[in-house]
Amino acid sequence: MATIAQSAHVVGPKTQAVVDTFARYVVPNYRRFPVCLERGSGSRVWDAEGTEYLDLFPGWGCNLLGHCPEPVVRAVQEQVAKLVHVPNTWYIEQQGEWARLLSERSFGGQAFFCNSGTEANEAAIKLVRLRTNGQRYKIITFTGGFHGRTMGSVSATAQPKYHEGLGPMLPGFQYAPHGDLEAVARLIDDRTGGILVEPILGEGGVVPAPAGFLQGLRRLADEHDLVLVFDEVQCGCGRTGRWFGYQHFDVVPDAITLAKSLCAGVAGGAILATTDLARHLRPGMHAATFGGNPVAAAAGIAAIRMIEEQGLLDHVERVAGVFRDRLTALQASCDAVRDVRVLGMMVGVDLDFEGAAVVQACLDRRLLVNCTQGHVIRLLPAMTLSEAEAHEGCDRLAAAILECAEASRQSVPA
Repeated sequence: MATIAQSAHVVGPKTQAVVDTFARYVVPNYRRFPVCLERGSGSRVWDAEGTEYLDLFPGWGCNLLGHCPEPVVRAVQEQVAKLVHVPNTWYIEQQGEWARLLSERSFGGQAFFCNSGTEANEAAIKLVRLRTNGQRYKIITFTGGFHGRTMGSVSATAQPKYHEGLGPMLPGFQYAPHGDLEAVARLIDDRTGGILVEPILGEGGVVPAPAGFLQGLRRLADEHDLVLVFDEVQCGCGRTGRWFGYQHFDVVPDAITLAKSLCAGVAGGAILATTDLARHLRPGMHAATFGGNPVAAAAGIAAIRMIEEQGLLDHVERVAGVFRDRLTALQASCDAVRDVRVLGMMVGVDLDFEGAAVVQACLDRRLLVNCTQGHVIRLLPAMTLSEAEAHEGCDRLAAAILECAEASRQSVPA
């Protein structure tokens, strides 16, 4: 019988039964918390024993509209009763409408639909290469970036820890320090076809691009006839208070990749590309069996409409202000907090000690958060989070950080 290590969080019998089933039948490729979530509403979730949690990292960033948002649930329920899946060899009305809504809220162009962020980035990699029939196959990416787990996307990810045991990686990727335009310029040669970058590093610690960096990449792309792709899997679809992350930086890419919150928790991904670039993704060169299926499209359409009808883009900045004020005040009173980064519903709290203990201390306080890069507490709250819930979350998070900071200080030899 698999028994979870004890903490202040008590594992109930229903959860333990699920843990035992997993131990026997499920590949153990995730480090799982000792919680079995059963239902959710907004920014609240309940486990198998009925314990309630405030969730500031809902669905690993996928549930941007909170758990089970009513307009999306209703749209999915209605669609499932009519049509679940048909091949992309037929026209699907909902897919076309979804593409139109995304195009009109971005830089125009056309959409290819898939199922996840890594698939969207694989499509982008293919598109860069297809543009020159593989003659210019090199793509420049950046340290601290994260682009997915499939072989092309993980090769694009300039973090060696994700490459361990997987070599040789897909050739053609060249890594530059994030924010270093001179390094990018040195890497460009006659085989370089594109640049792939996150406007705001997500897994890299919630780090916005330095001032002038994205504009500089646009300039280099134009000078050398390169494709500029923004990975907006995490920062897109309204999370930052604008429809897309690039809209904060006064620069327009040739393509953006989307997923996570694109369908408000339903699996879905996409790449939006300018019409001139999109034409290179010719019939037979790429596909996604379930991509753009009617259920995902219905969810994606409902998500866009909900954001607009409920004024959530404006709401994001109000709630972001709560996090900004509360966490910068915490930084001022706690030397262990090195930096606070807030852009809409993307929040990073950079600590001078390992953050895993903070995640556990938050769990003990019935608060769900994430730690990335070992020392950055990352929050990706729902756009629907209320200001009162933001204060509640900050209360619990601050208490957890102060407790762990004190424990960390006491553990350091004098």
